[in-house]
Order: sequence, then C-alpha cells, then structure tokens
Amino acid sequence: MKKNIVRALAPMTLVILLAGCGKGGSEAGGNAGAGKTEAVEGAEAKEAPKDIVTLSAQQVADAGIEVTRPTVGGEAGAIELSATIEGDPQGVQVVSAAVGGRLVSLTRNLGQSVGRGDPLAIIESREAASLKAEVEAARARAALAQSNLRREQRLFAERVSPEQDLVAARTAATEAGIALRLAQQQLSATGSGGGALNRIAVRSPIGGQVIARSATLGQTVAADAELFRVANLSKVTVTTSLVPNDAGRVKPGARVEVTASGRRQEGRVTFVSPVLDETTRLVPVIATLDNAGSTWRVGETVNVSILVPAGGDRTVAVPSAAVQMIEDKPFVFVRTPTGFRAMPVTLGRTNGGQVVVASGLTGSERIASTNSFTLKAELGKSAAKDED
Repeated sequence: MKKNIVRALAPMTLVILLAGCGKGGSEAGGNAGAGKTEAVEGAEAKEAPKDIVTLSAQQVADAGIEVTRPTVGGEAGAIELSATIEGDPQGVQVVSAAVGGRLVSLTRNLGQSVGRGDPLAIIESREAASLKAEVEAARARAALAQSNLRREQRLFAERVSPEQDLVAARTAATEAGIALRLAQQQLSATGSGGGALNRIAVRSPIGGQVIARSATLGQTVAADAELFRVANLSKVTVTTSLVPNDAGRVKPGARVEVTASGRRQEGRVTFVSPVLDETTRLVPVIATLDNAGSTWRVGETVNVSILVPAGGDRTVAVPSAAVQMIEDKPFVFVRTPTGFRAMPVTLGRTNGGQVVVASGLTGSERIASTNSFTLKAELGKSAAKDED
C-alpha cells in the first residue's frame, strides 16, 4: 500500500518542480528582456551632438563651401581706407608765357593730346622782337669776326701781319660766337618760332594731354603767367594719410589694391613721409598706379587696401564670411571627417575682410570660409527635428 502512495505522489512532485523551474526561467527571461530594453532606451537617450553637421564630400562641393585654414600672425594683413587719385607730380607741367605780350593764336584745347615741343600758343611781343633782333645782330657780328680771323690767319701765314693781330682776331671771333649762342639761348627760352619777327611760340615741355587752359585768344598776358597745364596721365598717384602706428608697418614697395565702382587695380607704395602733417598729425603716403588705359581720373575718391605684413605674434584670423552668429554668439564651422562642427569663438578686431579670433581656434584647423550660412541653416534644421 505504501508503494502505491509513493507512485501516486511522484507525478505531482515532478509537476511542482517543473513549475518552479518555469517560474525561475520566466523571471530570468524577464530580467534579460528588461536589461535589453534599458540598453535600447539608453542608446536612444544618448542624442547626437547638436553642434555637428553631417555632410559628404559631394554635398560640401554641391553647396559651394570652400575650406581653408585660418590666417596666422606673420602672414599678410591689410589697412583699408579712402584716398584720392592725383596726377603724377613728375608728369604734370604748368605751361606759362616766358615774355609778356598778346595771344594771337591758340593751337590746343582741353583734352587734346600734345607731344613734347609742340606749340600751344603764339604770343606777339615787343620783347620777342628785341630778342630776335639781338640774335640776328649777334649772328652778323660772329660772321664778321670769323671773316677777320680767316684774313689774319692768311696774313700771318704770309708773314705780313704780326702774331698779336692773329691772337686779337681769334679772341674777337670767340667772343662773337659766345654772344651769338647766348642770344640764341635767350630766344629759345621764350619758345622761339612763331613766324614773324615779333612773335614767339609757347611750347609744351612734355608729351601728354591738356588738362587746364586759362588762356583766351586776344588776351594780353604777363611774363610767367600760366596759360596751360599739361599732364602725362599714363601714371597716376594715390594719396592718403595713415596714423603713425599703421605708417610704421608700411614701406616703399608695399602692394596696394585700389577699387572703385567696378574697377580694381594693383599698385606700389612709392613714398611714406618721414614727418607728420602739421595740420592732421597723420603720415602722408603716396602709391603709383599704371594708367595707360585711362582707367582712373584725377580727383576721384577710391578705396585703398595697403597690404602689410602682420606682427610677429601668432594671432589667428579668419575671413568675415566664415563667422556665423548662433543664438547671438559667434561660431566658426570646423571641418571634420564626417562634416563640420560649430566651434564657438571669441572675436577681436576686424582688419579688412579678416576678423581676429581671440580664442577658440589654434590656426591649424580647416574651416568653412564661404557659404557657411548653409551650415548654420542645416544646424537649425537638426535642432528643430530634435524638438519634435
């Protein structure tokens, strides 16, 4: 009978054991599932950095984003300011009357080209008549003195005339020649020519263009009165002024970029004044431009960038277009293997198209220098998706 009871309890004991095992397995499985869920939730909770913009190389190229390195101290900077175009001081000449008289002819007008020695006006003058008469008289005396010298030389050779007569004749011929040359030079200084005995021509001292004319036909002018102004405008100068600190960085030969209304040209600094202007207390600086194509007009105001070496420090600077304001703070987008990272920076002074970065960059980074606003927009889209 005892055997029968044991046989009846055995299946029940197995069921209880299996139930216990099932319960334990269920609890273990539940714990494993819970651990997996927590891991997934943890991964979802770990969000991607909000300062990263992921772009492929092709997307960067399609967006027109250029990548460059920041400018580090020791590389070129620029001083930007306004200036005025002026004629080359060596290429502008005032044409004046050498003698007083009446203007009977004007051969050139404003804007016309002239060559060196070309007549610009004809003056009728008593002084001109006297000068020409003196030349003729000196020429006649010189011819007579030469004739007497030849005669004395012949007589001395024939032992008819003494040597002292030959010496006197030679001296007289020399003096007459000197007097003739002096009279000719005096006439030449007035312009000479002009046709009639009482007329002289006013000639251009250089080749160029007539840029001013104060003479009027029939006008009586005094000696040394300005009649014309002629300029050779194949070269022009740019005149500006610098504060002493900036002037100390500019040397003759420094490169200059001049821009105005769609025109751009390079020149060179030719003069940096060693003294300050007494009125402005600034340093005058002059640069020269090639103007063979008549690109620039005297008197116009232009923008000038004087390229100068930066100091010997390690100042980091980036193009102004590389800086984007995000939540009222400046950022620069630094290139990464997968795109760009928005790097917060502290800005310093602006120098031309460059802005100094006081902190945030080392200068060894590669940054987005153009179209960085597209990266800012992409960053904004990512932030909006995260909020949703």
